[in-house]
Amino acid sequence: MLRLFAYLKPYWKAAVAAPLLMMLEVVMDLMQPTLMAGIIDRGVMNGDTALIAKLGLLMVLVALVGAVGGIGCTYFASIAGVSFATDLRRDLFRKVQSFSFANIDEFQPASLITRLTNDVTQVQQLVLAMLRILVRSPLLFIGGVIMAVAINARLAMVIVAVLPFLATAIVLVLRRGFPLFVAVQQKLDRVNQVMQENLAGVRVIKAFIRAKYEINKFAVANTALMQTAMKAGRTMGAIHPIMILTLNCTIIAVLWFGGIRVNIGDMQVGQVMAFTNYINQIFFGLMQVAFFFMSISRAKVSADRINEVLDAEIDIKDGPQPITKPIKTGRLAFEDVSFNYPGAGGSDVLKNVSFTVEPGEKLAILGSTGAGKSTLVHLIPRFYDVTGGRITIDGIDIRDYSLDTLRSAVGIVLQDSILFTGTVKENLSWGDSRATEEQIIAATKAAQAHDFISSFPDSYNTVIGQRGVNLSGGQKQRVAIARTLLKKPKILILDDSTSSVDMGTEARLQKALKEYMAETTCLIIAQRISTVLDADRILVLENGRVVGLGTHQELMKTCPVYLDIYRSQLGQEAI
Repeated sequence: MLRLFAYLKPYWKAAVAAPLLMMLEVVMDLMQPTLMAGIIDRGVMNGDTALIAKLGLLMVLVALVGAVGGIGCTYFASIAGVSFATDLRRDLFRKVQSFSFANIDEFQPASLITRLTNDVTQVQQLVLAMLRILVRSPLLFIGGVIMAVAINARLAMVIVAVLPFLATAIVLVLRRGFPLFVAVQQKLDRVNQVMQENLAGVRVIKAFIRAKYEINKFAVANTALMQTAMKAGRTMGAIHPIMILTLNCTIIAVLWFGGIRVNIGDMQVGQVMAFTNYINQIFFGLMQVAFFFMSISRAKVSADRINEVLDAEIDIKDGPQPITKPIKTGRLAFEDVSFNYPGAGGSDVLKNVSFTVEPGEKLAILGSTGAGKSTLVHLIPRFYDVTGGRITIDGIDIRDYSLDTLRSAVGIVLQDSILFTGTVKENLSWGDSRATEEQIIAATKAAQAHDFISSFPDSYNTVIGQRGVNLSGGQKQRVAIARTLLKKPKILILDDSTSSVDMGTEARLQKALKEYMAETTCLIIAQRISTVLDADRILVLENGRVVGLGTHQELMKTCPVYLDIYRSQLGQEAI
């Protein structure tokens, strides 16, 4: 957890000013009981109204100075704490952006959301407490003890008698509470996961009338979080009644023994009252220390989870001397490639896959569900790395290119077309932020998107809702294709990205792509056989292996798997 405090370094002035101002407030607070004792013992008891007024005004002045210290401490602590959290959240987000698919699979999106929000907030609260409570409480405790001893050392032995009991109780409660805070964060992950799944799949839930089931599932997760949080709260809450009971018993003892000392002339009434106030300050300081340690318990859990993200080893990264020169032709070759998902075990998803795609060639990829089609194309931009063999572009292993160089040359459109909140134009500019209006229109025309975009009242300035909620599936896919075309990649991958487009529009789109991306290496994953008939070659996958590679006519004669797919879609009479 200490390593995270390095994020305070840029704000060291505020981090130093806050405790200094808090020291000023504590000193002023410690002066108050002594001044009150003077008013009682020297002013009230002697009927000296002038002294009462003088000390009263001094108490007001001391209180004002203390208020300035407290407000100043809060101000500077807030600057340091909020800035600390902002920088930490920024670095966490940057780290997540560098994650490979395998890293994201390991942490899960719901857990990452919790870590970037709730966990950072927990650590931020600790920083705020550290700059305020960690200074105030020990000073209040130590100063209170010193002032109490200065008033009457014998009576101060009452404090010494109760401190070991309090320290033991606090340690026992904290040791029991720490594991519960770990469980609370895990339960919160689960709640976030259920919420995320429901928000993403709300249409499916409504279509299958599963709202009650999902409500019950959320209730289970929410109840588990509540029960664990309540258990943690009850455990840590035990500190408060223990402190209050001990404080009351201590005050009774002080009043009892203090009264005796007043009767024998060893103390004055004002001193006993001041001593009682210092007892309150001592216990208040101890209580704040206890809650500070409770904050440490929660924050340590969160800090460990944050550090797990920051320390995560990125498996997809640039080599020692990556190639940064732009890819020229886009000649793609798979050389005996095998792949298995990290931690999946079992047999390889892809097994000894070898083929070559020349620049400007259009290769279609067919296969049954689970054959490894999407996995194969995800290896090209290095969303995952091969576990055997190698992939080359222009004769160079893709792992030798810098990630920016490689991914700049590869354009991929997925079946689930993700659009972002903003205008149509802003979404298209992901492909090329410097593209002219003419270039944007040319790309959308090729993707068969220009007509429906132009029909919107605001045309290209139409605002798209989150995930493109106000567009149809086919419209989203065509905008996503146009966005990728605008990138002008050397290798274009369409991963079943026309599944929501009607056959007539798809035919026009394929024809336009052939003209617009004439020199681009193109890989198309499709479920419809009609989509791939005009491909230069067709690659057929079955259980992760290449079982056919050639033109439509060649595969009809040599590949039973392709023949089965053809018959299942077009019927026996189409042969």
